[in-house]
Amino acid sequence: MSIFTPTNQIRLTNVAVVRMKKGGKRFEVACYKNKVVAWRNNVEKDIDEVLQTHTVYTNVSKGQAAKKEDLIKCFGTDDATKVCLEVLSKGELQVSEKERQTQLEATFRDIATLVADRCVNPETKRPYPVTLVEKAMRDAHFSLKPNKSAKQQSLEVIRMLKEVMHMAIV
Repeated sequence: MSIFTPTNQIRLTNVAVVRMKKGGKRFEVACYKNKVVAWRNNVEKDIDEVLQTHTVYTNVSKGQAAKKEDLIKCFGTDDATKVCLEVLSKGELQVSEKERQTQLEATFRDIATLVADRCVNPETKRPYPVTLVEKAMRDAHFSLKPNKSAKQQSLEVIRMLKEVMHMAIV
């Protein structure tokens, strides 16, 4: 008597799920967490480095692969790689609270650095330190907008600091 053990089951670890709804169906792709953002920013070019498998799922956690008929109906092709590319570029990525917080802090520092580079204290003729700009941004209750670039927001911060904090900026 032998015991049945599944040998073809692959456990996915370090997984990020990118979801996309199209044609009333949900499609998911299993990716590496840090690589998805790099791929969307055109840092990572190799699709094999981003995807864990070239399989399109209806539910990644349960391992349910999408049917070929659904792929053809919704995407016009049953080529898994092409569908994966579309889901990766247009789908939504679930980001954990820690990752989102880290990203916001990095953007906040980028904005403060850009402001510090552009602003000079007229009394000392020296640039404002980044820490002073960060403190002034917090005191003025500046709120980050994740969909705007750091450059755009830095210009808003400069205007805000002139008005609210009365920082003399040259």
